Amino acid sequence: MSSVVLYTVLMLSALGVISAVVLYFVAQKFKVYEDPRIDEVEAILPGANCGGCGYPGCRGFAEAFVKADDISTLFCPVGGNETMGNAAKVLGKEAAAVDPMVAVVRCAGTPEHRAKTNAYDGAKSCRVASSLYSGDTGCQFGCLGLGDCVDVCNFDAIYIDEVTGLPVVDQDKCTACGACVKACPKFIIELRKKGPKGKRIFVSCVNKDKGGVAKRSCSVACIGCGKCVKTCPHDAITLENNLAYIDFNKCKLCRKCVEVCPTTAIWEVHFPARKPKVEDETAQPVSEN
Repeated sequence: MSSVVLYTVLMLSALGVISAVVLYFVAQKFKVYEDPRIDEVEAILPGANCGGCGYPGCRGFAEAFVKADDISTLFCPVGGNETMGNAAKVLGKEAAAVDPMVAVVRCAGTPEHRAKTNAYDGAKSCRVASSLYSGDTGCQFGCLGLGDCVDVCNFDAIYIDEVTGLPVVDQDKCTACGACVKACPKFIIELRKKGPKGKRIFVSCVNKDKGGVAKRSCSVACIGCGKCVKTCPHDAITLENNLAYIDFNKCKLCRKCVEVCPTTAIWEVHFPARKPKVEDETAQPVSEN
């Protein structure tokens, strides 16, 4: 009886050794080499895993960054230029500086400018509401104000103003990850250059209706008059589908377009207050004859 037990133990031990040897060679045959620099780059990244870089997480971005021959198209908006510079050093490369971006809400349709025409009593979700109807005002393009952008922001950088019903972006907290841009079913949130000292000029409207229709639904809507296009000396403004758009790469922040917009649809942000125009007292009165 003891010999049977011993024989069984020896057989099992032999099988275990053979299996271990087989598994070792299989592991060696099919093992995947992972560049240790991936761990180094991942450790440098902020760990937000927000997807703003275009990858599902910081690990995915680190792998793509290390494997890329050209890193100029890869950027972590949360970490910014400093983080990208440190990550590039791991590879013995230099990262080109990128202008900081910020989320901009392109809708100024507050209750005083855009009156409600009905009451929505459904799920508190912009995506759900937009799939059911055009909105609770006459403007089918405007913000619904139900806060999908707030829900997806991992940085507490956006909130709904209780008075205006519109989202407000805290530029000091915004990392330009783009989560709010993707979440908005009305496409009113856009990433734009932060600008020197936060100065920005943009059309705060996405209404594509013709002038009269747009103006009736919202008194501060862009009416597609084209005055800003004609006034801009830098060819930075285009007019398409009754809507003006300012190219932030061409805009020189001269503010001439702001002055001629008849509906104040063009916003200037973080500029000093304009000095009041002083009438020329020496000018001669014009005769009515």
